Amino acid sequence: MNASTDRIEQQILLKAPRARVWRALSDAGEFGRWFGVAFEGEAFVSGQPIKGRITHPGYAHLVFNLLIEQVIPERFLSMRWHPYAIDPAVDYSREPTTQIVFELQEVPGGTLLRLVESGFDRLPPSRREEAFRMNSGGWEQQMKNIERHVAAE
Repeated sequence: MNASTDRIEQQILLKAPRARVWRALSDAGEFGRWFGVAFEGEAFVSGQPIKGRITHPGYAHLVFNLLIEQVIPERFLSMRWHPYAIDPAVDYSREPTTQIVFELQEVPGGTLLRLVESGFDRLPPSRREEAFRMNSGGWEQQMKNIERHVAAE
């Protein structure tokens, strides 16, 4: 469990080559398949926003927005979003975003994927704790999802 209230940190050893893990992270369509978002005709491009439709049951009415910050092939991907922005009646656009960073490292037995989502302490106090809690659990599941995804190939 994280000691910080500002950041979620997780890592997983994926038994797949770094190029395979990178494709699962950096190809918008492939990312969407394991993450649960349909990115029709979209691409992850540094400095560009991207929109998709959430495919998880019960959340399909929501639009998923990301800002892709930086892409360093096979090493680093950073993006920003409004965490746990699930109430369609709320305009989250004026709130600060959190930053999500994925880092890849080749290690014996595969690829180490490190994830950090930071910036929760800047969120409005009324949303901060729930967003942190929900994203903590969400990232635990997403790490299992990417593990299954890259192993399936």
